[in-house]
Amino acid sequence: MRGCPPPQGTGGGFVHVVVVGCGRVGSGLAEAVEAAGHTVGIIDRREQAFRRLSPTFSGKKLVGVGFDRGRLEEAGIEDAFAVASVTNGDNSNIMIARVAKETYGIERVVARIYDPRRAAIYERLGIPTVATVQWTIERVLRRILPESHAVEWIDPSAKVCLLERRVPPTWAGRDVAALETDGEAKVIAVSRLGVSQLARPALVIQDGDLVYAAVSGDKIAAFDDWLSGAAAGAH
Repeated sequence: MRGCPPPQGTGGGFVHVVVVGCGRVGSGLAEAVEAAGHTVGIIDRREQAFRRLSPTFSGKKLVGVGFDRGRLEEAGIEDAFAVASVTNGDNSNIMIARVAKETYGIERVVARIYDPRRAAIYERLGIPTVATVQWTIERVLRRILPESHAVEWIDPSAKVCLLERRVPPTWAGRDVAALETDGEAKVIAVSRLGVSQLARPALVIQDGDLVYAAVSGDKIAAFDDWLSGAAAGAH
């Protein structure tokens, strides 16, 4: 990975995350969140599911149904920054996601959905989903932790990296071309409400868009600064 720095950690301070479902994904996700320095509450209907967690895991472990408000509150949802519902049932995951968003006002909510067709519907309703074929713990982390960035792909020479980034609201109304820097960064595609399209220079950015950009290996930090508005004259 010469020229490409490792994925950046979270820069928004410590947060609390609630994970529902302690299978392979849920347990791995909970431990990854804790390893990043955050606190976790995890719920599963089977106590034996917590055996997947390492002996050093210090988060809250609660036995119960994930859409039970009492259990969610014991897990810390009232103070949560994000909720990830990753049980093995689509209906349960959507119900939990909706409770998190509509009852507790949690903005960062991700639901695991096995049926890609249903996933697309819920994306349009504002509930980010991850279908089984797209699933990785790392992808979910990027959607629930503050400023959690990663590199999607690196060419063998490490000269070009493909990044996925959520565009800050301050860029809304500007053309995609405004995000690009000559010879350093090129926006390849934009994902909006769960539907991706190839980028056109005149495509207008909307709040909530995800962009996929090809960036020079040694310019990732500069691109992130530009995107966040930290670079002088970015706007």
